[in-house]
Amino acid sequence: MNRPTAAGRPRLVATDLDGTLLRTDGTVSNWTVEVLRAVEREGVRLVVVTARPPRWMHDLLDVIGEHGLAICANGAFVYDVVGRRVVSEHTLTRDVVTEIAADLRHALPGIAFAVEHREGIGREPDYVDLHPVPPGSPIAVLEQLIDPLPGKLLARHEELDPEEFVAAVTRVVGDRAVVVYSGLGGLAEISALGVTKAAALADWCLEHGVDASDVWAFGDMPNDVPMLSWAGQSYAVANAHPDVAVVATDRCASNDDDGVATVLAEALRIDVPRR
Repeated sequence: MNRPTAAGRPRLVATDLDGTLLRTDGTVSNWTVEVLRAVEREGVRLVVVTARPPRWMHDLLDVIGEHGLAICANGAFVYDVVGRRVVSEHTLTRDVVTEIAADLRHALPGIAFAVEHREGIGREPDYVDLHPVPPGSPIAVLEQLIDPLPGKLLARHEELDPEEFVAAVTRVVGDRAVVVYSGLGGLAEISALGVTKAAALADWCLEHGVDASDVWAFGDMPNDVPMLSWAGQSYAVANAHPDVAVVATDRCASNDDDGVATVLAEALRIDVPRR
């Protein structure tokens, strides 16, 4: 596709984490960390924009940068990782959660739910989480898990094809909320209407006087598409979902080959030797 891109260098770099900046095993290379620190020394702001909830961010301060700010849960939370506090949130309402859940249970018997809110995660007894859940996290029926209100409603089905399941959830939810797929084990991630990575990033940039044309964005999965479409220059990593490659202005090397850092090092002429 052809559209104007940010010339020369960005004022802000927005990057997804899993599948984009982080390697397949969830780590990040020392070289990438050194490049990101050099990027910030050049006066370019780095913002992490991720589907991860706030509670998954605390081991990634070396990636996030000195400011310690991250846009989490597909835009539902802006989170101060250093201070461990939610700066702002856009949550689902109780009525929308209960109505959508009732319709999904009717349409997809066997579905199970969890919620991510500012205090952590809560899940139904039949919800199988693909990652360790913090000890003491509540287990109850969904209707007992929505105080505080969730930034994200999570839905899984153990017997359905992942992408077909997400498509079915999307049809049932309709225009009542936003459903995205970040590639994790058939997980349908449901956010309040209007909440996306792009919307949260655009709000943050407006507040800080950064135009979309000055933003370079990196991503790999369908939940990154709005952000990549909004940014002045956007990169799909080599391992990206086909939907991402269609909207991105550019391609770069894969997450396992330090694609994000390679683009930035070349564009900003950063000389950090690989070890």
